[in-house]
Amino acid sequence: MTRQPASRRLDREIFALALPALATLITEPLLVVADSAIVGHLGTTELAGLSLASNVMGVLLGLSVFLAYGTTATVARRLGAGDRRRAIEGGIDGMVLGLAVAAGIVVLVSLLGRTVLGWYQAPPEVQDAAWSYLRITAFAFPGLLVTLAATGVLRGLQNTRTPLAVAIGVNLTNIALTLTFVYGLRLGLPGAALGTAIAATGGGLTLALVLLRGARQESASIAIRPRGVAEAARSSSWLILRAAALQINITITTATAATTGAIGLAAHQVANTLWNTMAFVLDAFAIAAQALIGHRLGAGDADGARAVTRRVMLWGAGSAVLVGALLVLVRRPVARFFTPDTEVQQLLMSVLVVLALIIPIGGVVFVLDGVLIGAGDAKYLGLVGLIVTAVYAPAAWVVWHYELGLTWLWVAYGVSILARMITLVLRQRGTTWMRLGE
Repeated sequence: MTRQPASRRLDREIFALALPALATLITEPLLVVADSAIVGHLGTTELAGLSLASNVMGVLLGLSVFLAYGTTATVARRLGAGDRRRAIEGGIDGMVLGLAVAAGIVVLVSLLGRTVLGWYQAPPEVQDAAWSYLRITAFAFPGLLVTLAATGVLRGLQNTRTPLAVAIGVNLTNIALTLTFVYGLRLGLPGAALGTAIAATGGGLTLALVLLRGARQESASIAIRPRGVAEAARSSSWLILRAAALQINITITTATAATTGAIGLAAHQVANTLWNTMAFVLDAFAIAAQALIGHRLGAGDADGARAVTRRVMLWGAGSAVLVGALLVLVRRPVARFFTPDTEVQQLLMSVLVVLALIIPIGGVVFVLDGVLIGAGDAKYLGLVGLIVTAVYAPAAWVVWHYELGLTWLWVAYGVSILARMITLVLRQRGTTWMRLGE
């Protein structure tokens, strides 16, 4: 019997994690895709309002993504070192931290949400629509952040199937509730928000119960440990900086798009939704990289970590090229699916060509992010985030100052993605990021 080549064995290991993660990641942005498609047929004002509210929610969720990334790296390292009980306890600390952060977010949105929406300087009717959505979806954050932390724990334990099952359930529930509330009960945009909030809460509760049952099976402590929660927060500080820098870039993009009027903002909402969806799809390899890199470095296997890096880069870049080509081919029916407004459709079709050109660069970026997060190289990622923001902010200002429009705004965003790729490729070629052991 011939021995299976090492590359093929590694591919099987990568895809065993990446395929369920891919399905999960595809279903996650469908919370926004479903709302965008349903709300888009209520009117351009409602779709533009959803764009503003979704950006605020996206910023807050993006800043909180450390709950998933930090727990994945911690749990994978401890699992690689052979300590499954402590791996689960570290994950529970992350879930408690997620609930604390979510409580703060609910309070902040309730007090300051309307003011923040005003910063975008969108038309008053768009701001009103955005607030009608945001004030309700704020209550989705406890469920969303518990889901982030719990998903990170399960990924670190090499389990990407359970998050998939829960994500599918959440999205089916969201679509059913949103259609019922928006069209059945005629609640309009607030109905879409209510459906999302209920579905997200159910998902968080389900994953929390899964992890608590797993903790009992491993005799892991489920008590709140202030020291463990504080350590989870401290170890995530650089990831928070990284997330903050990325969210600043996204907010700059949306704020600049808002100055183009309701048509430009509506087109941006669809383009941004599609970009996030493509990013989530390609993040499947990054998720696999996080878990496998953390596990191998925790076990002291530097050569194995390097082999994982090479293979996930190959798969990530190749998949991104295919995704970009597909987007070019289907851009016209995609535009028509999201909105009946012909002006929005025309603008959107040119923007989608730009997205198709920059997504292959993003494919490399997303994978290398996963590699370095799994390795615990968060400080470098945080500093890179600041550098990229320093590159992008002036480019976006030029687009705004000279009124170049939405298409050129996305070209400028592509420059920031290129800057990220250069810094990450240079880092992975060295050995500084490869810290061995727990």
